Amino acid sequence: MNRMKIGRFEINLQKVGIFVGLGVLLVMIMNFNARMGELVRLQNQAATVEARATDVALTQVALQTQAAYAASEKAVEEWAREQGRMALPGDQVVIPMPVPGFTPQPTPSPTPILQDLTKLDIWMELLFGP
Repeated sequence: MNRMKIGRFEINLQKVGIFVGLGVLLVMIMNFNARMGELVRLQNQAATVEARATDVALTQVALQTQAAYAASEKAVEEWAREQGRMALPGDQVVIPMPVPGFTPQPTPSPTPILQDLTKLDIWMELLFGP
């Protein structure tokens, strides 16, 4: 009873059902594979975004710490004494002076050595680099 005859052909309905089931299963497996690939891509993208967000948060904390220190009294006093060369009333300012009669020796700079290059060497270096 599982057979149906159309013209000269005889069709086994059980075999047709198996082929249709296998076709549907194949489509479902392909769809599942595509979704799994998309899941992996999205997970990688989420990890990248999370790493960037962590970097941004750490940078924000570091900048907030620097801004808080820059606005503090300690930072202002440190700048005034070290770079602004200022002193508080009652401070004794000490400025180091060079030893009398001491003349610093200039540091000689080496002179570059010129090489005699032929025209062929110049062209080879121009075309192919050093």
